[in-house]
Amino acid sequence: MPDGLVLPPVQALVEAQRLLDEGLPFHAHEILEGVWKTAPAGESDLWQGLVQLAVGLTHLLRGNATGAATVLRRGQAKIAPYGIHPPYAIDVPGLLRWTTKALAAAASTPGTSVSELPPPRLRHRQSSE
Repeated sequence: MPDGLVLPPVQALVEAQRLLDEGLPFHAHEILEGVWKTAPAGESDLWQGLVQLAVGLTHLLRGNATGAATVLRRGQAKIAPYGIHPPYAIDVPGLLRWTTKALAAAASTPGTSVSELPPPRLRHRQSSE
């Protein structure tokens, strides 16, 4: 990823999803961070929360369960207020459910493991790219 890359929001979501699907959450975080740093005030927390979810997944995949849980909780809190009318067809309710599963994986809940955790879906599946 080129430093300072800033994509339009929908394009950033598509690219970040591709990276998440490929198991590259750190790279997805970099794409999302570009949008967060340029987002209007009313969307800044949402984008910061998405960045934090990607960072939390990065920690989780690297075996840092404590760091993962901390960052995932922060991300969850940042995106939750956007659940009613999220911009860009972002699937906030789905991301909140995913975060609950990721937190369970971080806590090593019996029957839950990181390898069974699918990547988060950033947008509703019916959203056009």
